[in-house]
Amino acid sequence: MGDWSFLGRLLENAQEHSTVIGKVWLTVLFIFRILVLGAAAEEVWGDEQSDFTCNTQQPGCENVCYDEAFPISHIRFWVLQIIFVSTPTLIYLGHVLHIVRMEEKRREREEELRKAGRGGKRDKPPIRDEHGKIRIRGALLRTYIFNIIFKTLFEVGFILGQYFLYGFHLRPLYKCGRWPCPNTVDCFISRPTEKTIFIIFMLVVACVSLVLNLLEIYHLGWKKVKQGVTNEFVPDSESMLLDGREPGNSEMIPEQTSQSVLGCLPVNRDRKSLMPYLHISDNMLSQ
Repeated sequence: MGDWSFLGRLLENAQEHSTVIGKVWLTVLFIFRILVLGAAAEEVWGDEQSDFTCNTQQPGCENVCYDEAFPISHIRFWVLQIIFVSTPTLIYLGHVLHIVRMEEKRREREEELRKAGRGGKRDKPPIRDEHGKIRIRGALLRTYIFNIIFKTLFEVGFILGQYFLYGFHLRPLYKCGRWPCPNTVDCFISRPTEKTIFIIFMLVVACVSLVLNLLEIYHLGWKKVKQGVTNEFVPDSESMLLDGREPGNSEMIPEQTSQSVLGCLPVNRDRKSLMPYLHISDNMLSQ
């Protein structure tokens, strides 16, 4: 089993910018999946192929029967599951780090302007709350919601995939009639009860993670979900930073007439030449 310390450090950083339920989900992922899988799974499945025996001496029969019984090893399947369900969280962490970096650049620019005497120190944008933590809002809220949605889809997909590949119960006896076996042979799986218990345990952990994802969506509220998925909200400070504008300073529509409209008027300023336009304006005002 590989070293999970790097992934653990990344998930620990993501935990600081998650909701309460998100922190519980990360704890369940790290303790009941990564640690248990790394500590106990190899001991249980260490003899998976070596002790898979069939009552035949036909060369290659045991290998093809093992491939039919286990298209992918349970260990590798669970490793892929952990990687897939962790990837949306890591993408969300990357978005958080991007926002923090943009805020640092803005502060450095304001500090340079203040030292040069060309501007005062502005208020801190509403990216952080009063405790200095990143606010989950705007574009970051959308990323966080999609993070939860994709984690939920991956959980459901891997649960269904495990069911269709192996089921949730290992039988001690597996009958195989695949070529090059001369006939239907009996194959025996090592420690099927212990492996079945481990399969059920990992299934329960996956279901708990799925329930936590659904609870987190409910915790955020459907109003925030609608705000995060659609674009019907006021531009947040991150979008203003990306556009090169200061938070709190929205673009104003100019009150004066545009140059394209002025260009349609005659250049001659004589009143007689402007009489048709003035007549049209008087008619419009009278209406």
